[in-house]
Amino acid sequence: MSGVRIGRRSRPRRPRSGPPALAAPPRDRRDVLRGVRPAVSSPGKVAASILAADFAHLAAQVAAVEPFVDLLHIDAMDGHFVRPLTVGPIVVAALRTVTSLPLHCHLQVERPARLFEAFAEAGADIVSVHVESVPDTIAATIAAAAERGLRVGLAVSPETAVEAVVPHLEALDRVVVMSVHPGYGGQAFIETALARIEAVRTAIERRGLHVEVEVDGGVDAVTGPRCVAAGATVLAAGTAIFGHGDPAQGAARLAGALSSAVVEVSGTGTELR
Repeated sequence: MSGVRIGRRSRPRRPRSGPPALAAPPRDRRDVLRGVRPAVSSPGKVAASILAADFAHLAAQVAAVEPFVDLLHIDAMDGHFVRPLTVGPIVVAALRTVTSLPLHCHLQVERPARLFEAFAEAGADIVSVHVESVPDTIAATIAAAAERGLRVGLAVSPETAVEAVVPHLEALDRVVVMSVHPGYGGQAFIETALARIEAVRTAIERRGLHVEVEVDGGVDAVTGPRCVAAGATVLAAGTAIFGHGDPAQGAARLAGALSSAVVEVSGTGTELR
């Protein structure tokens, strides 16, 4: 695509002016959804996964969910590591102009390090790579992303032992525990992910680290609270937010389910009703 240049954008990154359709809804939209939006902060962050969004109206859908989520989760797939081919830095750059939310780019690709510079220049905040895509160069891959100012995550597929991430925890921003098989949205939650989340959380706490545990796949108002109870701190949800009508309602409903399920959040864990 000649003539297209993606440049690094300074923050704050929301444009000073622009079409009203691209502007985020006012924060008092929470009042419109009163009774769905939780009255207290959720114990887990919600990441809206745009893979399930309507790409014909992507800016508007992002604006709709922005008051109710903590970040955007962007699945970049290359058609090789996984079969689908999705989005890349150009879409990330476009999103960067319409939202101030952190952008987490989940790179389901082969040789992810070759893409770090382009994603960083497009405005990504976080990149996560699969341990399966770089089994022999995990440390070097993490370092290459960090050198470009990116926060770094490691993702583990359901078939991969979560112990693979443990030697690298001190260098990570997050561990992404896949609760579905990578590549497609709308899959059912894999129950064994709960024990895997707990194992990662235990390893992090034993080392006294602050590393996010993000769960990706099949997250909804039922599975989300269970993931938080197991130790997840970030929930990536696509279909639950974008797949059932109004995305704002979906995002608010998920956040509300998390808050209403929590009785107590303490240093020893989260207890559910």
